[in-house]
Amino acid sequence: MTDTTNQRPEHSYPGDDAATLPTTYAPAEVEGELYERWVERGYFNADAKSEKPAYTIVIPPPNVTGALHLGHAFQHTLMDALTRRKRMQGFETLWLPGMDHAGIATQNKVEQQLAESGLSRHDLGREAFVEKVWEWKENYGGQILGQMRRLGDGVDWSRERFTMDEGLSQAVQTIFKKLFDDGLIYRAERIINWCPRCLTALSDIEVEHEESPGELVSIRYGEGEDSIVVATTRAETMLGDTAVAVHPDDERYKHLVGRTIALPLTDRRIPVVADEHVDPEFGTGAVKVTPAHDPNDFAIGQRHSLPSMSVMDEHGVITVHGPFLGLDRLEARSAVVGALREQGRIVAEKRPYMHAVGHCSRCHTIVEPRLSLQWWVKVEPLAAEAATAVRDGRVQIHPKELERRYFDWVDNMYDWCISRQLWWGHRIPVWYGPEGQVVCVGPNEEPPSGEGWHQDPDVLDTWFSSALWPFSTLGWPEQTPDLEKFYATDVLLTGHDIIFFWVARMMMFGLYAMDGQAPFHTIALTGLVRDQFGKKMSKSSGTAVDPLDWMNAYGADAVRFTLARGANPGADVPIGEDWVQGSRNFCNKIWNATRFALMNGATVDGPLPAPEEMTAVDRWILSRLNETIAEVDGLYDDYQFAKLSDALFHFAWDEVFDWYVELSKTTLAKGGAQADASRRVLGEVLDVTLRLLHPVVPFVTDTLWTTLTGAESLVVTEWPKDSGFRDAAAESEIATLQQVVTEVRRFRSDQGLKPGQKVPATLDLTGTVLAVHEDAIRSLLRLTLPDESFSATASLPVAGATVALDLSGTIDVAAERKRLAKDLAAAEKEKAQTTAKLGNEGFLAKAPDDVVAKIRSRQEAAEADIARITAQLASLPQA
Repeated sequence: MTDTTNQRPEHSYPGDDAATLPTTYAPAEVEGELYERWVERGYFNADAKSEKPAYTIVIPPPNVTGALHLGHAFQHTLMDALTRRKRMQGFETLWLPGMDHAGIATQNKVEQQLAESGLSRHDLGREAFVEKVWEWKENYGGQILGQMRRLGDGVDWSRERFTMDEGLSQAVQTIFKKLFDDGLIYRAERIINWCPRCLTALSDIEVEHEESPGELVSIRYGEGEDSIVVATTRAETMLGDTAVAVHPDDERYKHLVGRTIALPLTDRRIPVVADEHVDPEFGTGAVKVTPAHDPNDFAIGQRHSLPSMSVMDEHGVITVHGPFLGLDRLEARSAVVGALREQGRIVAEKRPYMHAVGHCSRCHTIVEPRLSLQWWVKVEPLAAEAATAVRDGRVQIHPKELERRYFDWVDNMYDWCISRQLWWGHRIPVWYGPEGQVVCVGPNEEPPSGEGWHQDPDVLDTWFSSALWPFSTLGWPEQTPDLEKFYATDVLLTGHDIIFFWVARMMMFGLYAMDGQAPFHTIALTGLVRDQFGKKMSKSSGTAVDPLDWMNAYGADAVRFTLARGANPGADVPIGEDWVQGSRNFCNKIWNATRFALMNGATVDGPLPAPEEMTAVDRWILSRLNETIAEVDGLYDDYQFAKLSDALFHFAWDEVFDWYVELSKTTLAKGGAQADASRRVLGEVLDVTLRLLHPVVPFVTDTLWTTLTGAESLVVTEWPKDSGFRDAAAESEIATLQQVVTEVRRFRSDQGLKPGQKVPATLDLTGTVLAVHEDAIRSLLRLTLPDESFSATASLPVAGATVALDLSGTIDVAAERKRLAKDLAAAEKEKAQTTAKLGNEGFLAKAPDDVVAKIRSRQEAAEADIARITAQLASLPQA
């Protein structure tokens, strides 16, 4: 059925013999050593010269400053599962690792380190500071790479890349030059997110918005009939107002449109303009327009040719001459409000006023919208191509319902600010001449030199270089064997929260640089990891979890399996420690079942017995095994990680461990040819089950599989194939057996019998398919053969069979009757209450449908309880 021809290696795992396999599984003693063995043997290294079909995933590059968090562990587990399975299926599989240089985060780390010595980057100068950053990167960066090994990431470490590598730097310069020459990169003054602490522009993803208390003040501009009231949370920016805007259809202000009014605290008059952007229903229906300090105001200013007047410098300090000159923006806010109050201009004040305020994600400084001269990418034509590639089916988004979110971004994308006022990063390859010349220099071109020539001091947004990741890591712009073999990549697996920041930009640059060939065939979007209550994890609330703590406590496999079981496409993933404990128990169950098989002579050698040589139990489990292979394959291809993990869990635990292993014990104990056949089937089932589980729980499965088979490693063995074997009759037969065992177990539990307590019983299996299973049924139900004193006190007809039990002496009948009578009274009371409500016409007329349905459900449950308890009372021995 499956290939087990791999030879045992010269140096096999400790404990290859069943007798030396430890009685309990200790992940800490296995995982680290086993992972390094995989790497040393080159299992994860891809060969560009291979004739096998390629399968490629590039890792979303974590920041060089980063550490493994549950979000990383979640996505890495899924990517590892995909690549491990494809490798087993015979693909030349490349999972390419690497890191992002993380411009602001890394520069901040080094600046903080310098500050401890009383130095700043300016004390060192640019060149020396950048050298310091490289030193920091070598000494402290990349901690997360070691943590990826701990998780079991099967990446090709020989191809590890860094966004500041020489090759990737060449790719950045090449595409910048191409975009520049094609008129898709330009320099202009626009509103950007500005951090007064980091002194750089920020991308939107580097801005964290949080609800903060502020003040909303309403200010009267102008005098008398020519006055107008505006409301603002940022009173200090009124010093830079160049207009007031109203809606063109707002009758209240039509007489003012086109006229000017006095701007308080200044000697300026500003116009009143009509703009459809203004919501006449919000506030007073009039808004102050500060084009240099608000993106919406900037757009209004562009439409009405308004001047842009900046009132603060890069540090957030007021620069307008007058009483506020030199004040910090927050100090100025209070001072401006105070001055307006003295003039009687404050119409209303609201404190506290909760509103969303942007903060720098690195230093938590309040972000300032600021008019600034920056470099931009003209995204409209690039975004249109990125949209078309999904609409025409070249790229599939999974789950499909998230296509809309993707189109919301790419169909409405605005130009991208790519310059950052940092020293760490890819420096913009543009030189300025003494007479205003602007020259963009490619990677193999000499920059202009001579007096007055200088390079642009800014660096590129980190997302610019990471947008090239799917092809720059494969050697582009050179036409390398890796690029030819492994591009386009097969799937991008990432969170839905970075569709705009990374996914769309990779699509734009990939299509542009690679002649219309998209960077991946499928975009598989995941949700975010949450705590067990579905809330966002955070350090401040004490809900943040270090996955390394859980891995140390329960093993990497337990963490991986927990994450995979929660991975429904596009949906957030709640996770709690007790779930990881449950996954640890599952790993232990796999371990114990394999030890049982080894101790009982399970074998993987030779072909499977013919169906007629097998028991119905053997045929049943092989039929279920093939159905599971087919189900898991379909779910993998649909990126349904939660469902495939759940299917494997229930097949392995419920069907293999709880039923098949237990049912096999009877056959194995009898010995003979049937026992030999069952040993072969048991070996086959465990062999294939371990293969199916391996991509998600690689450590425990590889350890057990190599012990079971004597072969080299699951990493490089074959993925199971559905042989097509099905046996509906055997499945029906075992389903009947399971029904009998389950019903009698329920009865035993209802009677208060302990699971291991033995009870004498007779089994009437006449006319059923269960006669050959009597020994197994007795063993599973702890039913002994009756002796001469046997007297049936309870009889259970189940699935055509009858099980008669003698419970005399096994339970306290009087106590059990008392307990059941109490339960029956409670059930009857519940039925009476629900029946009364459902019989009340007035109640039914007023109650919502869902309330009525809930009461009806309670009534049905009460009736079922009454029937069950009544039957239990009737089955008790007579006192």
